[in-house]
Amino acid sequence: MEIVLIISVVLALLVGGLIVGLLDRRPAPPKGSYQGVRDADDPRPAPRHAAPGGSTAVLERPEAEEAPVDLVEQEVVEEVEAEPAAPELERPEAAGSRLARLRARLLKSNNVFGKGLLALLSRDRIDEDTWDEIEETLLMADLGTEPTMELVDRLKSRVTVEGTREPEQVRELLREELVAMVDPSMDRRLAASRRDGRPAVTLVVGVNGVGKTTTVGKLARVLVAEDRDVVLGAADTFRAAAAEQLATWGARVGVPTVRSEKEGADPASVAYEAVAEGIRLEADVVLVDTAGRLQNKSNLMDELGKIKRVIEKQAEVDEVLLVLDATTGQNGLTQAKVFAEVVDVTGIVLTKLDGTAKGGIVVAIQRQLGVPVKLIGLGEGADDLAPFTAEGFVDALLAD
Repeated sequence: MEIVLIISVVLALLVGGLIVGLLDRRPAPPKGSYQGVRDADDPRPAPRHAAPGGSTAVLERPEAEEAPVDLVEQEVVEEVEAEPAAPELERPEAAGSRLARLRARLLKSNNVFGKGLLALLSRDRIDEDTWDEIEETLLMADLGTEPTMELVDRLKSRVTVEGTREPEQVRELLREELVAMVDPSMDRRLAASRRDGRPAVTLVVGVNGVGKTTTVGKLARVLVAEDRDVVLGAADTFRAAAAEQLATWGARVGVPTVRSEKEGADPASVAYEAVAEGIRLEADVVLVDTAGRLQNKSNLMDELGKIKRVIEKQAEVDEVLLVLDATTGQNGLTQAKVFAEVVDVTGIVLTKLDGTAKGGIVVAIQRQLGVPVKLIGLGEGADDLAPFTAEGFVDALLAD
C-alpha cells in the first residue's frame, strides 16, 4: 500500500513539471500587439498610437502606466500649430555708399548736358552763335527761361573778364555758377526726429503715376538705415493696391503699416490712426502716403486739408514732401504749382532723374516753388533714393 502511494506522488510530480515546462515555452506576442504594462528592461519597442489627422507620435510611457490619450493630442496640436520662424529683415544700404552709386548713375544720364556745356565753353573763339547754343542747351535741359538767361549773362561776364579757355578752368567756372544756381544754402534736412515727446509727421503728396507710394517705402528704408523708428500710414484708400504695396515695403525692413481693410475708407481717419500708433510706439517718424487724385483743385484741397487738420488734433505736420517725375519736365512744374497752392510744401522728391538729360529741372522747380529738392530717385532698386546735395549733383553733371 505504501509503495502504491509513493509511486502516485512521484507520477504527480513528474506530470506537474512537464506542464510547467510546456507553459514556459509559449511564443511571445507579435510586435505591435503588446497591450500590457511594459517593464523598464523589456527590449520590445514602445507601442505607437494613432494621432489625429493620420500622423503618429511616439510617447515615453511612465513605468507601469499608459499615457493618457489627451496628452497625445496635446503634443500633436503643439507640433502642428508652432509658429514659423520670423523672416530675416533686409538691411537697407547706408547713405554714403548709396550717394556714390547714385552719382555714378546721374553722371551717365545727364552726361550730354554737362559735356555739351563744357565743349561749348572750351572753344577757342566764343561768339554770339556759341552763346546761342549754350542758351539752347540750358533750355533743353529744362532749366527754365529766367534761370537760363541769368546763367548765360553770368557766364558771359566771367569768360570776358577772365578770358579762360583751359578745360579745367572752364569746368571750375561752370561748376561754381551751376552750384550757385542750385543754391547750396537751402535747408535740405528732413524732419526725422522726435520733438516735444511725439514723432515727426511727414505727409507725402503727388499725382498718381509718379511713384509716390514706392517713394514712401524707399524713404522708410532711408530712415531705417539711419536707425530711425518709423510708422507708415496708408492713407491712399482710393487705389486698391496702394495699402498692400506700402505694407509690403514696410514688412521688408520691420516697419509697421497702419491701413484700413475697407477700400475707399476715410483717408483722414487712417492718417489719424497712423499718427496715434506712432505716438504709442514712441516712433521717430510717421510717414503718411496720400491719394494722388487730381480731378480738380477743389477736391484735392478739401481732402489734403482735412487730412492735415485731423492729424493736427494730436500732432503737428512737420513735413510735406511733393513727389515729382523728372521726366515730365515742365508738366511737373504745373503739378507742383497746384499742390503748392493746396498745402504748404516743404520739400521736393524728384524721381526718375536717371531717365532724363534734363537736369535743369532741379533749378526750375526750386525757383518756382521756393522750396528745396531734398531727395532724388535714380532707378528702380529698393535703395535707389538718396538725399540731394547741390555740390554732388553738379559734380555728377560735369564729371568725365
